[in-house]
This record gives sequence, C-alpha cells and structure tokens, in this order.
Amino acid sequence: MAKNNTPKPVKDLKYDEALIELQGILSSLQDETLSIDDLTTSIKRASELLEACNSRLRTTQKEVEEIIVKLGLGD
Repeated sequence: MAKNNTPKPVKDLKYDEALIELQGILSSLQDETLSIDDLTTSIKRASELLEACNSRLRTTQKEVEEIIVKLGLGD
C-alpha cells in the first residue's frame, strides 16, 4: 500500500503537531536537505503553520486572561 504524503490540513492539527511539523521544515532548511523543487511548498506550509500557532496562542492567552479576571486574580 502506498503511503499518502499529503499533509493534514493545518486547521486539523493540534498545536503540538503543527509545532513539530514546523521544526521539521526548519531543520530541513538548516540542513539544506530540502530540494529546491520543494522549497516554495515548504515555505508556504511553514507560513500556514506559523499563522495557526500564533492564532492559537493569542486565543489561549485571551481565554486565560478572561479566567483570571473572572476569578478576581488580575491586577
């Protein structure tokens, strides 16, 4: 059976999965193991992953701040 190399849609990834994939892309760039043919695709994917991770971090920060205010633990 052939292995499917199509990555999961970014929206379906958990934060940790997206971060691991980002680290893999970065490693490939640093090690120069990424072919020039795959460079654009990898950079686009990394951009999508970064955007998703940043969005998730902002959402989590907002939720935590709301909980802190609700509990009366804020400044």
